[in-house]
Amino acid sequence: MQRLPIVYVRGFAGATAGINEQVDDPFYGFNKGATHVRVNGDGVPMYYQFEGPMLRLITDEGYQLLVHGDQGVYLREAGPKTVEPASIWVYRFYDQAATTFVAPPDRSLVGRCFDKLHALVTADGFDIETAAAGLYDLILLIREKTGADKVNIVAHSMGGLVARCMIQKVCQLPDADQNARLPARDIVAKLFTYGTPHGGIAFELSALNWAQEAFGPAGADIFAPEKMYGYLTPGASFGDTAGDCECWDPQQMPAELFSVDDIFCLVGTDPQDYGASKVVVGPRSDGLVRIEHAYVRRANRAYVHKSHSGSYGEVNSEEGYQNLRRFLFGRWRVQVEFDGLPRGSDGDGRDEWQADMRLAVRGLPIVMSEQLAAHWCPIQLDEELARPVDSVDTPVPLVTTFLLDPAQQPRQTQSQHDGRARYSLTLRVFKVPEQGGLFRFREHLEQVPDWDDTLVVDLAPSEGGTGLRAWLAWNSEVHGAIDDFDPITAGVPGGSADAVDFQRTGDALSYRVDLPPNARALPVLGKDAGLTITVRER
Repeated sequence: MQRLPIVYVRGFAGATAGINEQVDDPFYGFNKGATHVRVNGDGVPMYYQFEGPMLRLITDEGYQLLVHGDQGVYLREAGPKTVEPASIWVYRFYDQAATTFVAPPDRSLVGRCFDKLHALVTADGFDIETAAAGLYDLILLIREKTGADKVNIVAHSMGGLVARCMIQKVCQLPDADQNARLPARDIVAKLFTYGTPHGGIAFELSALNWAQEAFGPAGADIFAPEKMYGYLTPGASFGDTAGDCECWDPQQMPAELFSVDDIFCLVGTDPQDYGASKVVVGPRSDGLVRIEHAYVRRANRAYVHKSHSGSYGEVNSEEGYQNLRRFLFGRWRVQVEFDGLPRGSDGDGRDEWQADMRLAVRGLPIVMSEQLAAHWCPIQLDEELARPVDSVDTPVPLVTTFLLDPAQQPRQTQSQHDGRARYSLTLRVFKVPEQGGLFRFREHLEQVPDWDDTLVVDLAPSEGGTGLRAWLAWNSEVHGAIDDFDPITAGVPGGSADAVDFQRTGDALSYRVDLPPNARALPVLGKDAGLTITVRER
C-alpha cells in the first residue's frame, strides 16, 4: 500500500503555562512510549517496553522523520517533489501561543506575578479555527514538496477537532486572498483519532457543563457540545449554536465532505489511570471523554482499556499503535455483524440482554478491541434490536478491523503458518434480570454468561494474491488446543479442511457463519442468528 505523508496533531495543552511546557517537546509527545502496562484488576504494573507510535512507524513501515532544525523551514526551502512521501510531520500549532520563544519583558515584581497568574488561566494566541487553517496550509506545502496527492492525519484528543474544523469548515471557505480552498477529500486520505471528544466533553454535574460553556477557562469552551457548532459549520462563528434545531449533531460527518469509511476512532474505556477529571466525567469514559462521545457516527472504531493520556494512555499504547498501523496500511477492511436476530424481541419482556466482544490477533501481546460490561461498554442488544430495520446499525454491528497482508509480513511468520494470519472473535451474551426497572439479585449468577464462544478465523491471500481465503471454526467445535491446528478447521472432527467460499457482491466479499445451537436457543438471538463477515479490498 502507498506510503503517504503522516501529519500528527496533538491535543489540548490548557493555559499558556501548559502550552509553554508542551512546546519544549520537539514532537509534541507523539515520540513518547511506555514501560508499564496493567496486568490485573488490582492495577499491578508489569514492565513492557513500547517504543511509541512515531518510532514504530519508522521501524515497521520505513517512514522518515525530517526535521533539520525546523520542519517548516526545511519544507519551504525544499524543491517540489524532492521530499520523501513516506515521512512524518508534527503540526506545531501551539508554538505561536507560547511565550518561551520571545525575550521576557522587563516587568516589576507585581507585573511578573500577574503574568504568571495570567499564564495559568488563559491561552492567548490559540484559536481552533486559526489552527485548522494552519493545518490546511501545512498539508498543501507537504503535498507540493513530496508530490503526494494526499496525507494521513493522526490526531490526539482536541487535535481531532482541529482536523474536523479544517474538513468541515475551513476547506469550505476561501483563503485570505479569497481563493477557493481544496475540499478535504482531495487532500486527506485517512483520519485516525485517539480519544477525540467528537461529541464534546460532558460532566456528571450540570453546573460544570454550564461553567465550561459560559466561561471556558483557557479556551476549554471549545469542548462544550453546543459551541462546537460554531467551528464545524461554514457561515457560523464561534459562540453560535444550532439553537433548537435537532438536525445538527456534532458527531456527524457530512458524507459529501469526507467519507466515514476513511475515519477511525480509538475509544478509551479506562478512567482510573487519568487525573482528577475522572471524578466529574464519570466511569463510562477514558477519564476525560465519555465513551459515547469519542467517535464519529458510522466511522470505524475500536475500544481499548486505556486512559485518555499519561503513562497508561491511548497514544503511547501497543493497542493504539496496532489499530493505527492496520487502518493506515491494511489491505482489507473486515466488518463483522450479528445477523438474523429477531427484531423487536427483548427476550421474556422484562430482562435486558447485552454482549461482550473481544478481538485478538495471533502474535500480538494485546487485544485489538474489546467491549465489556466490566469496562462500561457492552453491546446493548435490546437497544440495537429496537432500532429501525433500515438504520445504520442494521444488522447489529460487532467490530470492524483492518487486515495486513500476511504475504507482506516477516518471512518467519509466513513459513510457520504458510502465509496465514489468525484472528479470533470472542463473544459472551448475558441476560441481566430486571423487573420494574430493578435488578433481580436473586435470579443473578455473577460472571456466568448465558452463552460464550470464540470464532477462530485463519486468513490468507488466494492464489495469485487477488483475493482472500478463510478457514473458520467455533472454539467449542475444536477438539484440542487451538494452536495445535493450522488451519483451524483441521481440529473439527468430520469437518472440511478446505477454505470457505466468500460470495461476491459488487466490491465486497461476504460469508455467513451460523451461531452454535446453544446460542440460537437464546430468545434474544433466535434460531436464525449468525455472523456476517464482509471483506472489502482497499
